[in-house]
Amino acid sequence: MLMTRIMPCLLLKNESLVKSIQFTNYKYIGDPINTVRIFNEMEVDELIFLDISATTENRSPSFKILSEIASECFMPIAYGGGIRNTEDMKKIFSLGFEKISINSYAVEQPSLITKASDLFGSQSIIVSIDVKKGKTGSYEVYTHNGKKSTGLNPITFARKMQEVGAGEILLTSIENDGMMEGFDTVLIKGVSSAINIPLIACGGAGKAVDFADAVKAGASAVAAGSMVVYQGKNRGVLINFPSHKELKHVFDSNNIQ
Repeated sequence: MLMTRIMPCLLLKNESLVKSIQFTNYKYIGDPINTVRIFNEMEVDELIFLDISATTENRSPSFKILSEIASECFMPIAYGGGIRNTEDMKKIFSLGFEKISINSYAVEQPSLITKASDLFGSQSIIVSIDVKKGKTGSYEVYTHNGKKSTGLNPITFARKMQEVGAGEILLTSIENDGMMEGFDTVLIKGVSSAINIPLIACGGAGKAVDFADAVKAGASAVAAGSMVVYQGKNRGVLINFPSHKELKHVFDSNNIQ
């Protein structure tokens, strides 16, 4: 069994499953409940669901669909999107989610991370950091589904999130999102070297060896979106996941557990 966690990262929009390319060009994938059932059969390690429209629409999480997802899911599951207070978190945990992910509000209200960590334990609190690479090669944190510039450096911000109580970082490269051409290993290396909490790399997975590259760059776990909902160059929708045998071979070949 692999020690490195590998997980689908699934996007919700209006209670449907969608997939993006560079946080734009959203394509309908299907029903999230049916997708969960398929991943149950494939025995994936964890699932992450992110509601990409909750914050931009200034609304709370859709607790009804979250309840339906949690009731069908057999593996650990995390949720992010529109979470603004510990009451929202408490309700999400009560539905059966093991972790919550905070993005925009981690920037706007860092004290919320501390409060959440104190109440629920840091191991259940993920801070999601979406990053764009500028023309000069510098990196910057963006919020509101990649629409709002913050001026923050992701390395500095990740270190601060660790200090205020985050138990895990979900690091997503906006440029690499949906491209299926590999992770931004420079970004992963920079952020992971600045923190000592687990880092989940996201954005760019296209084949199993990409996971190994991300881990070698410093990721503790890896997440995939397009790779696990599409098949082939034409991106036909097909929920899939690499077999344990394939993953073990790739990781063993790269001396990764």
